[in-house]
Amino acid sequence: MAVTLAEAAKLSDDDLQRGVIETFVMEEDSVILDRIPFLEIEGNSYKYNEEATLPGVEFRAVNAAFAESTGTVNPQTESLTILGGDADVDKFIQKTRSNLNDQRATQERMKIKAATYKFQDAFINGDVAVDANSFDGLRKRLTGSQVLDAGENGLKIVGETDAERHAFLDKLDELIDAVLGGAEVLYMNRMIRGKIRSSARRIGKWETERDEFGRKIEFYDGIPLRDLGTNPDGTLVIPQTETQGTAVEKASSIYAVRFGEDEGDRAVTGLISNDGVMVEDLGQLQVKPAYRTRIEMFVGLAVFGPGAARLRGVLNA
Repeated sequence: MAVTLAEAAKLSDDDLQRGVIETFVMEEDSVILDRIPFLEIEGNSYKYNEEATLPGVEFRAVNAAFAESTGTVNPQTESLTILGGDADVDKFIQKTRSNLNDQRATQERMKIKAATYKFQDAFINGDVAVDANSFDGLRKRLTGSQVLDAGENGLKIVGETDAERHAFLDKLDELIDAVLGGAEVLYMNRMIRGKIRSSARRIGKWETERDEFGRKIEFYDGIPLRDLGTNPDGTLVIPQTETQGTAVEKASSIYAVRFGEDEGDRAVTGLISNDGVMVEDLGQLQVKPAYRTRIEMFVGLAVFGPGAARLRGVLNA
């Protein structure tokens, strides 16, 4: 059974590990790792069968036989990747500058923040053709009916008239319905969220509340809208430089997601090894006078069915 990192932290009896997991969840920019469930798996990959075609059924006459028919499945495999890093602190720094802040703890928090950025970028933009050590994200995985065009040349969110605003919100509703069972979260960049806020307020479909960590969450018709923010270099995880027809490098995308615990939910599920988030205090190194902490996890991503969809061609206007 899959569990979120928040639940995993509660189950950990190791103080160092629990503290690291809690930091992943509480990190201000952690808008995926705070809710995605991770299915613990054995080995380095997860094999499952994806439904391809259903068997035939029919009405039969008395004393007649059914025509035999079987369904088909496509075997699929999702592999785990290795995400993490080492945090070294010179013995001198730890001994002389930890009077106010533990220098090792500071570096560990920074390492966790970097890992959070890395996972969230891969969740959307991951491409094994670009980085063989990563995993494919939603941008590459979503195809066919799971990709919707806002308009041939893009679509304004607020526009100039109520008709234009309703046209966009109708398309947003279509995106939500494209996810099996309905989307439970919408991911976008901050400019797009701001424009949706402006438009949705006008029709009374905008709400806000605080989560368990005191963070302000905004909702469209009961569905949280989350800004995936930026990468460490300042670039947007979901850029505003996509091209849609004549809107050259001016468009963006919104991703609708429903999370699930396993393939039976036909949704989006994280994969992680049975070891979960691994935290090792390796102590003082022999090769240099520094203390090392290693933080890593063996993770992957699975989209078991139509549990996600993408709306492209969204204009910041």
